[in-house]
Amino acid sequence: MHTHTIASGHAYSTLQEMAKAGAEKGLKLLGITEHTPGIPGTCDPIYFRNLHVVPRQMYGIELMLGAEINILDAKGNIDADEELMRRLDIRIAGIHLLCYEHGTREENTYGMVKVIRHPYIQIISHPGDGTAQLDFEPMVLASKECGTLLEINNSSLKPTRNKVDARNNNLEILRLCKHYEVPVILGSDAHISFDVANYEYLYPLLQKTEFPEELIVNRSVEVFRNCLKKI
Repeated sequence: MHTHTIASGHAYSTLQEMAKAGAEKGLKLLGITEHTPGIPGTCDPIYFRNLHVVPRQMYGIELMLGAEINILDAKGNIDADEELMRRLDIRIAGIHLLCYEHGTREENTYGMVKVIRHPYIQIISHPGDGTAQLDFEPMVLASKECGTLLEINNSSLKPTRNKVDARNNNLEILRLCKHYEVPVILGSDAHISFDVANYEYLYPLLQKTEFPEELIVNRSVEVFRNCLKKI
C-alpha cells in the first residue's frame, strides 16, 4: 500500500507502469501514495484534487490512490488539511529528514502518537527507520487503541540507504507488536516498478521474531480491508 511514481519527483516509474508491475506479480490491490508538498519537487495539492480522473481498475488490478503525508515536527503537525485528505483512498503519514523539525526523543514520540491518533491517518510509514529518535512502546499501544497501522518498511532496510538503526528498530517494533497483539503492515516503499511488493529485507526480521502471520494485515485483501481504519 506504499509506493511512489514519477509524480513524487524522486521516483522513476509512471502510475500505469506501477499498476502493470503489480498485476504481473499477481497482486489484487495496489496502493499508490505520492508525497505531499513538504518534500522538495513533489506534487502540488491540485494533483490530489484531480485523482478522481484515474481509473481504480487497471490491468486487472484494483488501485487505491492516496498520499504519504509529512509529519512536520515533534508537535505532530502534518502538511495536509482535511479537505485534501478526504479526497484520498488511503492516507499514510511519516517522518522525512528533509521536512522534519526534530525534538527530543520524548517530544518526537509525543508528536508521533498524536499523528497515530489523527482520525484521518491510517498507516504510519517507516516508523523504525531512525530518522527521528522515538520510543516505540507508546506508539504500539496507540496503534492498538486507534487502529492506525505501523508499517514495517522494506526500503529502510536496504544497505544502500545506510539507515544504521533501522534493523534493530524494526525488530523492536515487531517484538512489541507481537507482545501486545498489534497488527502491522508490510510496505515496499517502491520508487520504481521493479520494487513493487518487494519485501526481501523484511522476511529475516519476521523469522527472527517469529512474528505471527495473523498479525500481518496485508496477507490478503480481505484482511487488509477489515483492518484498515475507516474514515
